[in-house]
Amino acid sequence: MSIKQNAIDIVKTLQDHGYKALFAGGCVRDMIMGKKSADYDIATNALPQDVMHIFEKTIPVGVQFGVIIVVKEGYNYEVATFRTEGSYSDGRHPDYVAFSTPEGDVRRRDFTINGLLYDPIKNEILDYVGGQEDIKTGVIRTIGDPIERFTEDKLRMIRAARFACRFNFPIYEETRKAIIKLAGNIQVVSAERIREELEKILTGPNTHIGIRLLDELNLLQEILPEVSGMKGVRQPENFHPEGDVFVHTLLCLSKMENPSWTLAMGILLHDIGKPITFEESDRIRFNLHEKVGADMTAKICNRLKTSNAEKDRIVWLVQKHLYFKDAQKMRLSKLKRLFASDGYTELAELCRIDALASSGDLSDYNYCQEMYGKLTHEEIKPKLLINGSDLIALGLKPGPLFKEILTKIEDEQLEGSLKTKEAAMEKVKLLICHINQ
Repeated sequence: MSIKQNAIDIVKTLQDHGYKALFAGGCVRDMIMGKKSADYDIATNALPQDVMHIFEKTIPVGVQFGVIIVVKEGYNYEVATFRTEGSYSDGRHPDYVAFSTPEGDVRRRDFTINGLLYDPIKNEILDYVGGQEDIKTGVIRTIGDPIERFTEDKLRMIRAARFACRFNFPIYEETRKAIIKLAGNIQVVSAERIREELEKILTGPNTHIGIRLLDELNLLQEILPEVSGMKGVRQPENFHPEGDVFVHTLLCLSKMENPSWTLAMGILLHDIGKPITFEESDRIRFNLHEKVGADMTAKICNRLKTSNAEKDRIVWLVQKHLYFKDAQKMRLSKLKRLFASDGYTELAELCRIDALASSGDLSDYNYCQEMYGKLTHEEIKPKLLINGSDLIALGLKPGPLFKEILTKIEDEQLEGSLKTKEAAMEKVKLLICHINQ
């Protein structure tokens, strides 16, 4: 049975028990827009305890807020009691919830396009806020007074930008003015919630529009001041005819195709170190901007509370984003180490996009991809000929020298000059003799 049909069955079951039950929010918007929904939320006048009594398998994720998860055929469906909410003092949860009517429930929601209800049994849409018209004309507008809506939940300001770029709709002028006025209040929202919205913007459609909108709405300087700081930073025209660092970054974002979160962040932040390292001598230079940028990226990831694995990958992408320009002069061992990196595929895509958004020269990228395609996995990441135990057996103690010898042997193995363990051990003995002389 389909996800949608399961949701219809839940609505019918609630209605059969004498309750009102309707599809709510995004799934109704998507249906009207002819888009497929990933999930279906249900609003009802049944209280949480009623929902838990009616359905066999439920998860009480937010009983105090009137929210229960109904599990049907392995899928989770949010079933929420019609409610009104107070402000979000902690930036995450409403201060109070009062159970309400369908219209009252809609009027506490964020935007008109998300304020629609639908009865799948009667095939009837309930529209109390003009959501259908705003979908038809294509506009992002708050339900009611925008100052009130954004004061209730400040994260809605970023959500406005997300929906605007997702659907390529403009933001209604009064809604836009309210965001600009209240932008500084976004700081009270938790880093986790901000990161979740930023991730949806960066991995969704029209990412460049979303980031530009955040800038125009004064939100970018609040959540990512380092990105805002790239505006107006000039670049050498022979390498970057497209414009300043911010313009280049937006152009990079526009060329992404279904990126992962880590790749999208790597692309957004790859030149984050340029404003600090800007220098004009014989020409404009950004010496070591990749290293400075990597350090800045680590701090940004900490601030956004990304996972350690995500942070490590994003920082690595920023640090290595210039690596391809030296690829054709690299020793084979160094190139193989690059190919063996878990993040190589994302790095290659970052370098491709970076080149397309500047000089347009893909020769370095094409060389790396050609070499990567020629080499087998065993050639890129062969089983090591020797390990630490072999060195210990020769009387060496772990330390800097220990690691230096292992790296030297691995390099020669990757170059193809060492192919057997016996040859590797002879090489180790020669290295030890040379060191001891």
